[in-house]
Amino acid sequence: MPAFDLPLAELEHYAPDVPEPPDFDAFWASAGGGTVLSARPWDTGLTLVDVWDVEFEGFGGAPIRAWYTRPAGATEDLPAVVEFPGYGRGRGLPGERLTWPAAGYAHLLMDVRGQGDQWGNGGGTPDPHRGTAGGHRPTTRGILDPAEYYYRRLIVDAVRAVGAVRTLPGVDPARVAAAGNSQGGGLALAVAGLVADLHAVLASAPFLCHIERALALTDAAPYGEITQYLAVHREAHERVRRTLSYVDGVHFARRATAPAHFGVGLRDTVCPPSTAFAAYNRYGGADRTMHVYEFNGHEGGEALHTARQVRWLAKVST
Repeated sequence: MPAFDLPLAELEHYAPDVPEPPDFDAFWASAGGGTVLSARPWDTGLTLVDVWDVEFEGFGGAPIRAWYTRPAGATEDLPAVVEFPGYGRGRGLPGERLTWPAAGYAHLLMDVRGQGDQWGNGGGTPDPHRGTAGGHRPTTRGILDPAEYYYRRLIVDAVRAVGAVRTLPGVDPARVAAAGNSQGGGLALAVAGLVADLHAVLASAPFLCHIERALALTDAAPYGEITQYLAVHREAHERVRRTLSYVDGVHFARRATAPAHFGVGLRDTVCPPSTAFAAYNRYGGADRTMHVYEFNGHEGGEALHTARQVRWLAKVST
């Protein structure tokens, strides 16, 4: 895919004024919390990590599953990384994501309600609060009403995952970071905007940023699911636009203050680079860095970027 968005020199200063609902803060005021409902040791057969199957209380009291992993035998309270999967993935199998435990962190990999059937190794968390005002895909469930929208539920789940991990044994509650790629990156940004004392955020190719521009630039899923819905429900555009304004990552980024690490591929047709830069350039914290991969798409820097994340978070967490 050739480069299709703004040139890098313009992206570096691209900071559009994305319209924000006047009641944005009130809408998200009750997002906090995070009670652990259960934590059961899980035998993976791996000797270098310890794993627990965790459930915590998410939006509407629904139990949300997660894998909690620590370096085996660690006795001190460790900094923690809460990771959110990309679109269509669930938490998968225990032991799949070992980068952060191998780097010495406690790690909570949150399951994604109502997803997990498109990639990876599945999930185990249903979405019992499905709204009726919208389509059947996650991006369009409840999309005609901000209160019923799927991503309202998922963002609250993500915020409460941070609250939950802080109560788990072996976690330093003052050093909890949020991390993710694509949908996970968008969730990490939302958490950064809603959790005032978050330690750090790592967001790569973040979804749900400058959404109106994304819908104008790409037909690739997940954004393409929204445009497909609007191609049928032509009269719903203004209602959909209003709902999406409550979950736009640019608004969360403006409120965030934690040190932030971003990554973007300039040929990304899934989450166009200008939408990531819109959030990055509006980010509220002074400590922020962006890694750009000029010839990459949605995959970004892959293992190179992961190595950069590990080194960066080590500096932030010491």
